[in-house]
Amino acid sequence: MSRTQGATFLFWGSIAAAMLLALVPLPATLEPLRPFWLALAAMYWALEDPERMSLGRAFLLGLAFDLLSMNLMGESALRLAVLDFIVLRFRARMRFFPMPQQVLAVFALLLNDRVLLIMMRTFSVPVAVSPALLLAPVIGTLLWPWAFLMLDELRQRTRPREA
Repeated sequence: MSRTQGATFLFWGSIAAAMLLALVPLPATLEPLRPFWLALAAMYWALEDPERMSLGRAFLLGLAFDLLSMNLMGESALRLAVLDFIVLRFRARMRFFPMPQQVLAVFALLLNDRVLLIMMRTFSVPVAVSPALLLAPVIGTLLWPWAFLMLDELRQRTRPREA
């Protein structure tokens, strides 16, 4: 397998793994702790390889996730597109943040995503806003350094070597 094929496989494999992790059934008590895995993968790829994670691709991946998870059609698509837009807009700064500062930026992005989700769901079904809704962004923020470093290490292995 060539290194280009390896990078493509890594991209689609990480997206598929994020979707599978998001679809794994959890007990009702642990459901508020489930991070938005697809957002973490999309943020990584938007930071490190923006050609692979464009706004259109983020929107289409969100639509595919809506179909798989039986969410309101377009809910995840809009959330991922907004998230991807913000990451791409501030990519030049975020890429060179030290990890603690990058973690804070990821927390702000995941919190923004959660607020957007609450707003969208309020229009369709009344949602009881509780502090438990903030647990998923916290868990996603805690997972970010490990997810970032793991994907970065795998991406380094698929990068073509220069002569």
